[in-house]
Amino acid sequence: MYPETTPDTLRPDARMTDDEAAAEARRIIADAYRPTAYRDDTPVPAHGPTPAVAQPGRPPMSQGATDASVLMLAGGATTAMVGGTAAVLMYVSQFADPVVCGLVFGAPTALVLALARLAKRAKNVLPEEHHHHYEGPVYQDQRTVHSRTTGVWAKTNNQH
Repeated sequence: MYPETTPDTLRPDARMTDDEAAAEARRIIADAYRPTAYRDDTPVPAHGPTPAVAQPGRPPMSQGATDASVLMLAGGATTAMVGGTAAVLMYVSQFADPVVCGLVFGAPTALVLALARLAKRAKNVLPEEHHHHYEGPVYQDQRTVHSRTTGVWAKTNNQH
């Protein structure tokens, strides 16, 4: 491919002295380690005629809308899985009653929803459980402060 270069194959006028070769080597090494940089100083326009491009993924929306969207997607996926399982069961068995399948597959969902509502209501009914272990005399002051803020100028009344 490339002819091998040796001192014998170089032209006689292309040979360098040892001092010239050392100086050339220092120049090449200095050029190799010299940092290079480019700075584009052209001003960036504040805005242009190009319209905004829709980015991939979910469109921008509020946090509440995002949370509701995720809940709807999860509910839809769950419904599709339960309904698909019931449909496959009815198709494979060839004699499954749709009402019975609806009860069998709908009962766990109804039970979970009922338990979730019960737990939500019972959360505030139960007192908080405190475990304290003390050594020596202890004075405990437990107060409940009810605060109410009303008015345009936000007057706050704290009552013990």
